[in-house]
Amino acid sequence: MNTAQDHEPVAQPRVAAGVLFFDASGHVLLVKPTYKDGWEIPGGYLHPGETPTEGAAREVLEELGITPPVGRLLVADWAPHPAEGDKLLFVFDGGVLADEHRETIVLDGTEIGEYAFHPASEIDSLLIPRLARRVHAALLARSQARTAYLEHGAPLG
Repeated sequence: MNTAQDHEPVAQPRVAAGVLFFDASGHVLLVKPTYKDGWEIPGGYLHPGETPTEGAAREVLEELGITPPVGRLLVADWAPHPAEGDKLLFVFDGGVLADEHRETIVLDGTEIGEYAFHPASEIDSLLIPRLARRVHAALLARSQARTAYLEHGAPLG
């Protein structure tokens, strides 16, 4: 237990949250950022004082222009990055995106240039490996109605 006399450094991770949305066929919605190669899930870093669900909802609104409900937590991943330091990443279940939301998607045009629904079999070819591992774990957790804890995108044990 730390006391006032202890001065050991403590982790101060960057925290991000994303949401998995699906179409009626079970394909996953991915977004294509304009500022880098590859695809991502909707989401991003939290602002100070924001909860993970609030940050996920804000990012979905900013990126896609919609306000669907953010569902239950699928994955919490402790995923330090060599160049960016400690990270704590959350993935929530957005469920099947209702027609009313799918039909009103408006990309921000600055950060996100494209979106599409992709089958799970394409995730490894579209996402960077650490995000692909996280998304696969989230899909498994969703199918088993549970929450997964990961370290570096992989379950312990």
